[in-house]
This record gives sequence, structure tokens and C-alpha cells, in this order.
Amino acid sequence: MTNNYEMKAYQEVQAWRIKVMKRSGMANRFTKKAQNKINSWIPEQVHKIVTDSIKNMVKATLAGSNMMTKKLISTDMILEERDKLLEEKHTSYRKTAVIEGAGTGAGGLLLGAADFPLLLSIKIKFLFEAAAIYGFDTSKYDERLFLLYVFQLAFSSEEKRRETLFIIENWDEQKEKLVDMDWRVFQQEYRDHIDLIKIFQLIPGFGAIVGAYANHNLMDRLAETALNVYRMRILDERPRND
Repeated sequence: MTNNYEMKAYQEVQAWRIKVMKRSGMANRFTKKAQNKINSWIPEQVHKIVTDSIKNMVKATLAGSNMMTKKLISTDMILEERDKLLEEKHTSYRKTAVIEGAGTGAGGLLLGAADFPLLLSIKIKFLFEAAAIYGFDTSKYDERLFLLYVFQLAFSSEEKRRETLFIIENWDEQKEKLVDMDWRVFQQEYRDHIDLIKIFQLIPGFGAIVGAYANHNLMDRLAETALNVYRMRILDERPRND
């Protein structure tokens, strides 16, 4: 590594990677099995409608975020400066997500239903900011596709996390094989990941507390994933003295 901070960052990325690869607890595995069972009961036509809806929602958000996001941060910035800037963005976006979660949660079923697209939009916009901070150009299709795999890595089951991490770690090779996102997997993994906590958000009054807490944690998870994935891409290009 070129400096002590980059060496420390590299070690943190390796520790994060071990955490991502770690086997889920029994409770999480049981929940995933239950969700898979429920999904098997849902008619295929319903799955298709949900998949198409989320696909269109995400693509619209991608297009809007791409137009509104500053494309590239100065290439002269060192990694430590980029990491600090990402943390500032994370704090800002988390605050927005918490306010949004509390507001929609306070409204019960009606406003709670609005939380899904609003939170999704906040997360996608944050990832565009993250990509720009680390110098990746989201006007390119492959970088927007990469961004979706970062999202999927943050919010997916144990099996899918490992598969997604492999794609991310071997992106230059894997991107040539990817024409588009597997939207069925994308929506189902994300929905399964957040469904349980979001059910409680629909309870009037109590939902405000749950919504704020849930969105705080979901943004933390996304920020941690983005930080380490983009660090990994940059550090993999650096020579290491180890």
C-alpha cells in the first residue's frame, strides 16, 4: 500500500468481506425459508407484475439520479478524503431516510405504502453519489449495473450475497457476461430482506418509531457496503507491500 491509511482500509475491507461471507444465524435462515415458501404460493402473474413494477421504478430512479449527480469527484483526492466525503453523504442521506420513515410510518397503512418507493429512491441516489466520490462514471451503463449489484449485495440472503460478492470482486470479467439485472431476483431478495420490519411500520403511531429505526439501519448497511466495495475496487489497483 502507498500509505498507512490505505493499509488500514485494506484490512477493514478484508474484515468486512469475512462478515459478508459468514453463514447466517439460524433465525435468519428460518425466516428466509419461510419467505421462500410464501413466495412459492404467490401466483406467477403476481410475481411478474411486482418484478416489472420494481424494474420500472428502479430504472426511472437510475435515470433521474444519473442526471442530477455530479459525475466525477476530483481524481486528485486521496482515499482518506473520499472516505470522509462518503461519510458526510451517508449522514445526510440517513437523516433524510429517517425523517421519511418516521413520516410515512406515522400515517399507518396509507402513507406506509409510500415508504417503499421513497426509500428505494433515497438509496439509489446515495449510491450514485458514492460512485462519483470514488471516481466511477455512472453515465456508463456498466457502472450503473455495478451500482445495482452493490445494492443487491447489501440487501440479500446468504446465498445471494456470496454470489453477488463474487461478481463484484471479478467485475471486469463478469460484466461482459451480464446483459441486464435479474430483476426477479433483485426485487424478491430486497423485498424479503425488508418485509418483516416494514409490516410493523404500518401500525399507526408505533409505525413512526419503527420506520425511523428501520430506515436508519438500512442506510447504515448500504453505506457500509458501498464504502467497502468502492474501496476494494480502488485498492485492488494498488501495489501492496505485504
